[in-house]
This record gives sequence, C-alpha cells and structure tokens, in this order.
Amino acid sequence: MGSRMSNKTLLYTAEQIAARVGQLGSDIKADYEKILDPEEQLLAVGVLNGAFIFMADLLRAVGGLPVEVDFVRLSSYQDRDSSSAEVVMTKNLEKEIKGRHVLVIEDIADCGLTLAWLLEFLKKRRPASLKVAVAVDKRARRETVVGLDYVGFKLEDGFLVGYGLDYAERYRNLADIYQMETGGH
Repeated sequence: MGSRMSNKTLLYTAEQIAARVGQLGSDIKADYEKILDPEEQLLAVGVLNGAFIFMADLLRAVGGLPVEVDFVRLSSYQDRDSSSAEVVMTKNLEKEIKGRHVLVIEDIADCGLTLAWLLEFLKKRRPASLKVAVAVDKRARRETVVGLDYVGFKLEDGFLVGYGLDYAERYRNLADIYQMETGGH
C-alpha cells in the first residue's frame, strides 16, 4: 500500500469484516425466516454510494433467503467531512414497499440525520417491517436517535475509509477499514 496509506491506521481487516458480515447474514436469515411467508421476499434497500460493497457481501451471507434489491441515494454532506441537517434524495426507490419487510443497508451510522430522515420517509410508505443494518456504528457525532438492528462494528469516533467508506469519493475500494487522519478528526 506504500506511502499513499501513511495517513491511515488499519482498524478492521478484510478477514475480520468477512467474519462479522457472515455472522450478521446468519442473524438476518434466522430473523426473516421466522416472519417471511413462503411467497414473500425481503426487500433490501441499499443507500448509495457507500453501502454497495457491504450490501453485496451481506446479501450473499444470508444464503437462500429470498431477497429483492433496490437502492436510494441520499446526501447530507455539503463538504468533505462535515454533515449538514439538509438531506437531498437523488435516487428514489423503484419498488413498492407497502406491506413488505424492508431491510435498509447503510455503510455507516454517524450523526444519524440522514438515516433518520430515510427511515421516516420509508415509514410513510407503510412497510410491514423496517429494520436497519450498518457496517459501522460511529457514535461520537450522533445528533439523533436511530434504531440499528444489525451492526457490524461499533466505534466511538474516527474518520473511516475503505469497504465502501470514502473520503472525497476515494478509498471505497479498499478491502480493509482504516481510520484516516484528517484535520477535523
């Protein structure tokens, strides 16, 4: 990885991530097998761009559970590393969620404002159930309460990159998760 990685500290290896995602997948499969009717599919809603890697791994880890996939794209970041309270939806769902079991998949729960906004938006469409899976729960900057049903890793603070997490759209493709040293973190 060389000098380009010198401002990052390894937090979770690809192997640690794979093991944790595998456990989450088993938990999700067990939970939804209890509530899905034989004809039903779980609707997994990924939050772009960050969740796509975690979502792909997580959905493979649920094994034979019937799953349908959709995506939303939201933004609350006005600059590289600070959040604003304004949420903008740039890609809406294409699937109907009324009466369906919905699992929102997100890369990180940070201040919680974007996720809280999304959950309120989805609740208005009256799903049968609504749960959340996040790769990382980072609590230091939490500004609102959000219910997280499946959490990969808990971390108090730090600016993270890798495994879908980015800094100015860079580093998403790294297999491991790193803490990046920035001026504000």
